[in-house]
Amino acid sequence: MRYTHPALLDHLASAYVLGTLGGGARRRFVRLLRDRSDLQLLVAQWEARLGLLASSVPMQQPPPRVWAAIEARTRPRDLNVKEAALQGGWMGALWRRHGVLQGLAGLVLGVAATVALVAAVPTWFVSSDQVALRAGDKLPQAYVGLLTDAAGNGKVLVSSLRHGRTLTVKAIGPITLPAMPAAPATMAGAAPQLVLWAVPADGAPFVLGTVPMTGSAVSALPDTSEKLLLKVSKLMVTLETSATPPVPSGTVLFTGNCAKLW
Repeated sequence: MRYTHPALLDHLASAYVLGTLGGGARRRFVRLLRDRSDLQLLVAQWEARLGLLASSVPMQQPPPRVWAAIEARTRPRDLNVKEAALQGGWMGALWRRHGVLQGLAGLVLGVAATVALVAAVPTWFVSSDQVALRAGDKLPQAYVGLLTDAAGNGKVLVSSLRHGRTLTVKAIGPITLPAMPAAPATMAGAAPQLVLWAVPADGAPFVLGTVPMTGSAVSALPDTSEKLLLKVSKLMVTLETSATPPVPSGTVLFTGNCAKLW
């Protein structure tokens, strides 16, 4: 299965957050989630949506019989009998002390496991805004774009903090370059460049940076993303003979919307 189609990724992220994604599909999604920032972003968005839905439902106090039924099903019967038989005497005291020690050990292990899990996957416990703030960023990633090819396959993920001066560009799908047209003699030998463009709603496109063939890259912006991208509705990637062409002149490979997440 190719995990590049936006509709498929959104469906998997929603099922993962709802808890309906199980078995091998869930295990594969968890493995992808560790290294895919686009999936982490989708999961954070679904957690935010469903978190608001959950908070709108009034809290209900279950009746005592529910807790009694849970205890009866989860605690071994022989343990209940043994505890009842050892209520008095020195054996009872020893049994209770042993139980206390086991409880303390379980508490310590539980705290350690929780700390490790929060450090590994912080967006499961706090919002993406809080993660960004704790990491030292001024604001969470506010401008994002998922660029796809003509078939709708996700290829490039773009993100930047609202008032940041850097842009993170990540290749999330295999990129195959088409044949370049014949270049002028002055450009002979120049390596083709994947150039990322911002397309304002009422202006000319301008260069944001280059796109790596694999992995991710961070490029500096001439101003904050808030000022550069506020009126940008579209993003596109073209194949150029220069990393800083004045206008798009090559083949348009990928396109996508520029979204504001606040």
